[in-house]
Amino acid sequence: MKIISYNVNGIRAAITKGFIEWLSTASPDVICLQEIKAMVDQIPVMEFEALGYHTFWYPAQKKGYSGVALLSKKQPDRVIYGMDIPLYDAEGRFLRADFGELSVVSVYHPSGSSGDERQSFKMQWLSRFQDYVNHLRLERPKLVLSGDYNICHQPIDIHDPVRNATVSGFLPEEREWMSGFLDQGFIDSFRYLNKEPHHYSWWSYRANARANNKGWRIDYNMLSENLLPKLKSASILPQAVHSDHCPVVVELDC
Repeated sequence: MKIISYNVNGIRAAITKGFIEWLSTASPDVICLQEIKAMVDQIPVMEFEALGYHTFWYPAQKKGYSGVALLSKKQPDRVIYGMDIPLYDAEGRFLRADFGELSVVSVYHPSGSSGDERQSFKMQWLSRFQDYVNHLRLERPKLVLSGDYNICHQPIDIHDPVRNATVSGFLPEEREWMSGFLDQGFIDSFRYLNKEPHHYSWWSYRANARANNKGWRIDYNMLSENLLPKLKSASILPQAVHSDHCPVVVELDC
């Protein structure tokens, strides 16, 4: 099973940049999207169905904001929209599909970069997300949590760890949360297999950051530890340029 996570920063904008053609070539079994920024009636769903995908969309209530989606070649046994927490579900941040014993989640963690209020919201979300996932594992122990986490975990995951030490996305408390999350039984699939620096999944649109590879690795395919024997490969696809993010890939022997 080939799973891709991709923050498209607006599905309609990504489509104008060749996203559907790229998807046809990449041909993942499942693709998890974040920041779709569109209502379902604004999305050319039939074009994705023509590629053989069952599509599931979970937009935010606020138009042009947030929202996640999951596209799958196989019909899931069950699809769950949200975490049954109205404050977060209103922003369209969590979508789960079950395939036999395996569950795949598209998740979009909040950004705290706009100020103290959203940073506080982000930290509260992280705590509630961890609690929710811990309970979910009792029912669905084999989990793939794919998405934009808006956190760089270690200095290797960011181009300038010194200057960004006080910037949202690389704050000590965020990095501590990520360490605790992993310690509770999850694997950062890319970093587990790839120890080299200079691999990023997001670049600012400013200062020619992408051309100079001054980026952040904030997009992950997290696996529950019981899936480690199934892990075949993990990669990042910076050549895909439909967004300020790029796709991240994991392949499982399922």
